[in-house]
Amino acid sequence: GYRTPVPGVMATGAGATRRAAAVRAVPRSARPTQARNTTPRPGRWQFWIDRGGTFTDVVAVEDESGCFETLKLLSENPESYDDAAVEGIRRVLGLCQNDPIPAHSVSCVKMGTTVATNALLERKGEAKLLFVCTKGFRDVLKIGYQNRPKIFDRDIRKPDVLYSECYECDERVSVDGEVLRELDEEAVRRDLAAFKHEGGYDCCAIALLHGYRHTSHEERVGAIARELGYSQVSVSHETVPLVKLVGRGDTTVVDAYLSPILRRYVDKVERELPEGCDLQFMQSNGGLTSSRAFRGKDAILSGPAGGIVACAKTASECGHPKIVTFDMGGTSTDVAHYDAALGYERTYESVVAGVRVRAPMMDIHTVASGGGSVCRFDGNRFRVGPQSAGADPGPCSYRKGGPLTITDCNVMCGKIVPELFPSVFGPDQNEPLDAEAVIRKFRDLADEASALAGREMTPQECAQGFLSVAVDQMALAIKKISVQRGYDVTRGYTLLCFGGAGGQHACLVAQSLGIAKVFVHPLSGVLSAYGMGLADVIALKERTVEVPLSDGTFKDCALGPLEQLEREALGAVREQRPDADEAAVSLIRRLMVRYAGTDTAMALGCARGRTAGEVARDFHEAHRGQFGFALEGREVIVDTATVEAVWAGGGFSPAAAAAAA
Repeated sequence: GYRTPVPGVMATGAGATRRAAAVRAVPRSARPTQARNTTPRPGRWQFWIDRGGTFTDVVAVEDESGCFETLKLLSENPESYDDAAVEGIRRVLGLCQNDPIPAHSVSCVKMGTTVATNALLERKGEAKLLFVCTKGFRDVLKIGYQNRPKIFDRDIRKPDVLYSECYECDERVSVDGEVLRELDEEAVRRDLAAFKHEGGYDCCAIALLHGYRHTSHEERVGAIARELGYSQVSVSHETVPLVKLVGRGDTTVVDAYLSPILRRYVDKVERELPEGCDLQFMQSNGGLTSSRAFRGKDAILSGPAGGIVACAKTASECGHPKIVTFDMGGTSTDVAHYDAALGYERTYESVVAGVRVRAPMMDIHTVASGGGSVCRFDGNRFRVGPQSAGADPGPCSYRKGGPLTITDCNVMCGKIVPELFPSVFGPDQNEPLDAEAVIRKFRDLADEASALAGREMTPQECAQGFLSVAVDQMALAIKKISVQRGYDVTRGYTLLCFGGAGGQHACLVAQSLGIAKVFVHPLSGVLSAYGMGLADVIALKERTVEVPLSDGTFKDCALGPLEQLEREALGAVREQRPDADEAAVSLIRRLMVRYAGTDTAMALGCARGRTAGEVARDFHEAHRGQFGFALEGREVIVDTATVEAVWAGGGFSPAAAAAAA
């Protein structure tokens, strides 16, 4: 690993230089090496960690002095350590690999992780998962919405469902709450016991028809499963209390599928930390939550969300209110749009790895072009990704026999100089990048391409060709979250680049899009980890409303649920942070509104004192701004009510480092 003491405040010009010089940093000579000290370093530290697919980034902050240190480790390096996050903490503290971490040395750990994301992508979650539904609906999640995203494909391969068996409860409740068929609790108890003791099932997801509104049957089935000893029971009205059985069922299944593997990882980290250590995790919605409240459905974008938080807070402070974030890591590139006047953009229904998820997430678009994306020539054209070399074996230059990647292209073109790159490779993690291996492989590839192209191509031309393909892929991803939504990025926007590979490609991407300004944070290589420290504690509650927007229904059917959700969100924050002052918790109320007969709801702020007419007017204006038209004669429906409780008491201000200096 390597570390660079840097200031915690983002600024430009002479002021930034003065502040950078003023920050009290630990000298590089104090950096732990392979032979580390047995005495822990003095001070009490916060650790902000982003465990990515290729690298794990650590930002450590000493509480008293405000001193920053950064550290970057391979996420998977089984020959050297079991877990990169815990190893990073030990290295900063100067401890040996198996030394216990002293309680007085760690004040808190805030972490984002791709454990859930990778488990979903690779289908490595809970192996035996039971899905419990209403009788007659066993195939509802397989059928889904019958979408055909690739309409001309002749060989259609649907993603596999996450559950391995389905159990149909003989029960039925109407949409109005009338019990059409009573739940046979004895049969449910007998059958669930058989699944557990004979089938070996230990996790179940329960989603009954109309269970989001009429919860009694789901509550009884969930109670029976817990009494029988199921270790993971996800119930739809607790997980996602929203209308639409398919999305609600899929999300409940995702939660049951990912929560056990996430819990095992959290327990593993907690065992290594001092007892009582304040361990928090980043959620997909951009807020922190306690390790006990961290759930599978909220962990899918845990790592990338930290980057958006850091970008939003640092860019606004430095006079860049409109930004396009460009996070190029080892496995993929994440891009997002942020306007300080609008706040975080979230999506409330997404498709991740072929699975529908109804949970609030940062609206991030991902493309498989990262520093570790595999570069290959298929006989006709150069291709980049979607395969990634990951951390093991990694790029060809990492001395593990890996394939050619975008990183190797930059080595070949001279954009990465091995002598200036951290010497963390080889069996003893003390060797530089292997440029000779990269040159040999590119020579072989150039010979193959030259023979087929009918003209001589140099290794440098081949490397530059792969980089051009990667830049085009990343620029297209940015157009999807900006130009295609009506945002003109050529006017007043800044490209905020971060991630380990972002700085090598930011200018090329900005040039391709016509963006005039590129903003590079001093912590750009570990900005997602930095965002963990800037993030607030957030509890987000939502509920289906489904009523026409009118003066007669607005107070009871729209404002009433908002009041109830406020109490629930405040309670959730208090449960996680008993020390939180209620006066310091801000409440953000929103209504998801759509036209009758459509399926596209838009989020609108609904502060106290708002009327139905004002909400309708705002909706027509927002719809016209995004889609170019408004249906002012069409009935408007209040789809969902949401309340976001935000406690900023535990967050770290970007300006705090300057004050500490």
